[in-house]
Amino acid sequence: MKKTYVLDTNVLLHDPQALFRFEENDLVIPITVIEEIDRFKKELSETGRNARHVSRLLDGLRRQAQLIEGVTLDGGGILRVDLYTEDSLRRLPPELQADRGDNRILAVALGLKESLETPVVFVTKDTNLRIKADAVGLVAEDYESDKVSIEDLYPGTVEVVIDKDEVDRFYGQGFLPLEGDFVSNQFITLVESGNPSHTAIGRYAAPLQRLVPLIRPPKDGVWGIHPRNREQQFALDLLLNEDIQLVTLVGKAGTGKTLLAIAAGLLKSADEGAYSRLLVSRPVFPLGRDLGFLPGELEEKLAPWMQPIFDNVELLLGAVDERGKR
Repeated sequence: MKKTYVLDTNVLLHDPQALFRFEENDLVIPITVIEEIDRFKKELSETGRNARHVSRLLDGLRRQAQLIEGVTLDGGGILRVDLYTEDSLRRLPPELQADRGDNRILAVALGLKESLETPVVFVTKDTNLRIKADAVGLVAEDYESDKVSIEDLYPGTVEVVIDKDEVDRFYGQGFLPLEGDFVSNQFITLVESGNPSHTAIGRYAAPLQRLVPLIRPPKDGVWGIHPRNREQQFALDLLLNEDIQLVTLVGKAGTGKTLLAIAAGLLKSADEGAYSRLLVSRPVFPLGRDLGFLPGELEEKLAPWMQPIFDNVELLLGAVDERGKR
């Protein structure tokens, strides 16, 4: 059934392309959302960039038709800007003051619910606003079309069941020709058909169409760090392979991604001299107030963001010291 979605400001600031992600359903943007986006457009942050992008997109749609009357989108739905009126504001409970932007947006959604025959859904990333919307009788949802589950991502590894002779052949000659729909640098676990505990792991070399062994870390580990599972072995193989110039590691927090990357970088730069220096950076995503509000000089402002990097380096230096003592 076709629906009408009312978008909150934070949805568009989070993803400007949300305007085009609701398929054949209709979209309504309250005029208050336009006002709030205008306040963000001068910021030099990602939020400011997204605000400017939304303004450009809406301006482009405005040239096709008047937004107050509605513009037909490629998916078949109609997008329009709606105004709040005194009648719509009176629909709000006395506890919700009409001078607040969030409440005026709710008033628009309430007015649409009473005037339209199609279901009206209010979309916002603000948890408390979803609660308020539910309290006044609106159907409220979070914006989740840009979220991807880790399980849905390309895993980078696959299991292949083969005969015992093939597993032994891989161990014996150091490679194994493989035919199949494999991806370059995909990690493959060979499993013997009659004995699941008899396995071997390797990386698929697409140019040679064969499975090759993983790079062996030094005997003392990579700056004292030894892989503890297959996935960490796979990560180190990529990080230590100079033929692979870009490595992307995705996983849950605490799985060793940063630690392995820094350890491999130190091995290649400080020990082997393959590179002149190691650069470590981290994107600044404010968890509360932005950097400009934090006290102190630049180094003090960045300390909370860089502390996880410092902790990993200290751990590696400690592991090297312990290795030296032994």
